[in-house]
Amino acid sequence: MSDAAPLVPPAFTTFIAFDFGLKRTGVAVGNRLMRTAQPQGSIHAEGNARFEGVAAKLKEWQPDAIVIGVPYHPDGAPHENTARAKKFGRQLQGRFGLQVFEVDERYSTTEAIASGAKDADAAAAAIILDQFLRSLP
Repeated sequence: MSDAAPLVPPAFTTFIAFDFGLKRTGVAVGNRLMRTAQPQGSIHAEGNARFEGVAAKLKEWQPDAIVIGVPYHPDGAPHENTARAKKFGRQLQGRFGLQVFEVDERYSTTEAIASGAKDADAAAAAIILDQFLRSLP
C-alpha cells in the first residue's frame, strides 16, 4: 500500500467504513468536513447475511463512498485475512456500485481494545475511517 493520499473526488463528503471480520463487521461513518468518524455498531452476521446489514447501513447513511480496513502482518506482508478483506471490498463495490477505498488497518482493533471501546469492531472501523479522512487534502 502506498502512503500517498487516495484520489478522492472533492464531491465525496460522506463515508462509511467497515472493519471486516468473519463473524462481526464493525461500522463507522464520517465526513470530510469534520474529518472525524463515529462508530455505528457492528454487523453480527456471516457470509451473504452480512450484506443485508451492510445494505441497511448504506440506506441509513447514504455515503458517497466506502472505506474498508485491510489487515497486514506487522512487517507489511499480506495474510489470509488480507485477501478476505480485499474480496469483501470488491463485493461491496459490485453489489452497491460505490467506490471502495482501502486503508491499511494494522493495529486498529488493538488500539480500539486498548482505548476501552465497548464495541471494538465499530471502534476499529472509526479508527480506520479517521486515518482515511486525515489523509485527504
